[in-house]
Amino acid sequence: MHVAWNGVSVEIAGATLVRELDLTAAAGEVVGLVGPNGSGKSTALRCVYRALLPSVGTVLLDGTDLTTLSLRDSARSVAAVTQDSHTDLDFTVAEVVRLGRFPHRRGTAPLSEREDELCVNAMRRTDVAHLADRGILSLSGGERQRVLVARALAQEPKVLVLDEPTNHLDVRHQVELLSFLRGCGLTVLVALHDLNLAAATCDRLAVLRHGSVVETGKPGDVLTPELVYRVFGVLPTVVTHPHTGTPQLLYTLNPDTPGGTPP
Repeated sequence: MHVAWNGVSVEIAGATLVRELDLTAAAGEVVGLVGPNGSGKSTALRCVYRALLPSVGTVLLDGTDLTTLSLRDSARSVAAVTQDSHTDLDFTVAEVVRLGRFPHRRGTAPLSEREDELCVNAMRRTDVAHLADRGILSLSGGERQRVLVARALAQEPKVLVLDEPTNHLDVRHQVELLSFLRGCGLTVLVALHDLNLAAATCDRLAVLRHGSVVETGKPGDVLTPELVYRVFGVLPTVVTHPHTGTPQLLYTLNPDTPGGTPP
C-alpha cells in the first residue's frame, strides 16, 4: 500500500511541529524518518495512524484521503507501535496480541481458528510465545515492546508504523526485529534515532529538522559527514559495512581528533 504526506503541516498551541511535509512510501518499501529530538518524526507518524489530524494537507493511502475512511477501516490497513504504548490492566500477553484483531471483528464472538493461529504466529515471530500466559505488567520493557509488535502483526496491516521500535530491546532482538522489517513485504514507516540501524534497515531515509525534510534518498546517498554534521551537530567518519555494503557511522567524542573538524 502506497503512503503519501501531501503538504502536511501540524500546529499545536501555536507551534509548528511539521511544516509542509511532502514524502512518499511505495508499497513494500521501508522508509525511515531520522532527525534530532523535536524534528517532527513522531508527529509525522501520528498523522498516519490518526492520533493527530494535520492542520494543513492530507495523508493518502493508495490515493485515498485518510480522513474519508472510518477509524475501523483505516485500522484494517495501518497498525502502529508507538513510543508511549502502555496499559494499566494486567492482560496476559496472549490477550494483548488478540486485541490486534479488534478492527476486523464486530461483537464478542470468539476468534476463529485462523485468527488464533495468526496470533500464535505473531508471537512466535517476535519471540514472545513463551510469555503467552504472563501478565503484561510483569514483563520487562523489551519484552513488552515485542508483545506490542506482535499485536500490530496480528492486525494484518498493509502499512506498519513504528516509532523508535528498538527502544528497550537488547542487541539480538534489535537485529531480529529490523531484519523482519526488511523482509516482511509490508509498507513500513519507522522513526529511528540510531543512524546505523536506520542505514541497515531502510530502503530510503528522510532526514527531518525543525519539522521539515532536509534530504531524502538511499542511506548511502543521505548519510554523508556533511549532512550529519549540519543536522545533528556531530561529524562522523562514514565506513562501508564489510558484509552488507551499507554505510556505518563512527563517532568521536573529541573534535580535535582526525576527521573531527567540521566541514
